[in-house]
Order: sequence, then structure tokens, then C-alpha cells
Amino acid sequence: MTAKYTLPPGFSFRPEYFNRSAQADLIASVEAAIASVPFWRPTMPRTGQPMSVMLSNFGPLGWVSDQRGGYRYQSVHPETGNRWPQIPEALLDLWECVADYPEPPEACLINWYADDSRMGMHIDWDEEATDAAVVSVSLGAKARFRIGGPNRGGKTGSLVLSSGDVVVLGGEARRCYHGVDRIYPGTSTLLPAHSFPGGGRINLTMRRVTLP
Repeated sequence: MTAKYTLPPGFSFRPEYFNRSAQADLIASVEAAIASVPFWRPTMPRTGQPMSVMLSNFGPLGWVSDQRGGYRYQSVHPETGNRWPQIPEALLDLWECVADYPEPPEACLINWYADDSRMGMHIDWDEEATDAAVVSVSLGAKARFRIGGPNRGGKTGSLVLSSGDVVVLGGEARRCYHGVDRIYPGTSTLLPAHSFPGGGRINLTMRRVTLP
């Protein structure tokens, strides 16, 4: 982390939480999911500009975005109309261990970052249950994660996330800007080429959407 930045309360970094075998199991679950809810490229609400990541979801609700409907959660894939598959048990177990919340997650975003993908600084604020932590798992290539404060443009710090690492944004950290600056190509062999041409990084992000 940079010397002048202090991590916000509620931020938790758990390196190597999932070993290689568990990572491979999670990727297999993603492969099974995208057979019925394939990756698609979301677009920005106002401009219609395509995002640089591809997206799918696990769970009873999935996050989607397009110019017509904006940011939202819905129960079906926006192109196929298929319902999202269930969240894998390993992820539900992770939530139980680290989220400190009385109800299970309802959405798990499956973000596929190509080597040139980025995620701009943002706050996850499309949920009613903003008191619940956001829990994310990194799989595949390393990425530089950046986090700031509750106001855009303030001091930030960064750390490199490796495959198997877990980040929890709870408490004050839940209301802080964060994003992904860059992907480090060729730093993992986890993603099978037949399902993920060009490799890259998978980020699984669990959220509680509705209030208990």
C-alpha cells in the first residue's frame, strides 16, 4: 500500500484463501454456468458505451447494465432469458465465514477481465442492503486493485491480487471508491483456453441485494 493512505475500517484482504484445487473447482462451476448464461458485454446507462469486462452471474439475482434500463438486478440473463445458476457452495461457505451478515448473498457477479480490461473507480450502490459486505474472489491473472475513500478524487492505495485471494469490503470500506487499474498478462495458467480464449482474470463478487 502507499505510505500516505490508510485502509478504511471494514476492509479485509485474505491472500491465498482458496488453494489451486479449490480455484479449479470454482472455474469449473463458471464453465458450467456459462453454458446457459453466457458472458455478454454490458453497456453504460447514459452513453451506451461498452464496458471492458464481460459479465455473467450466479444466484437468484444478477447484476446487469445497459443504456435502456441502466444498472439493475434481475432474475434472468438479459439475452437468453435463462435464470442464473445457483451460487456454488464454496462461495456460500466463504460468505458465512467472512461477511458477518445474517442472510446469504443473492447475487454473485462473474466478471471476466481480458488482458486490457479495467474497472473504473466506483462504489457498489445498486443494492438495498448496503449494510452487507461485498465479498470478492480473484481467479486467474494477477490484477492491481485500487481503493480510496467515500469521495471521488481523494487519496488511494493499491495492492496486487493473485489467484485465490479474497477481498471483503464491509463497514466503512463498503462505501469507498474502488476499481481495477490493470491486469498482469501471463501470470496464471488457471483459466482453460477452450473456455476463456486469451486467458485473463475471473472475479467473483458476492452481494446481498434486498434487506432481510
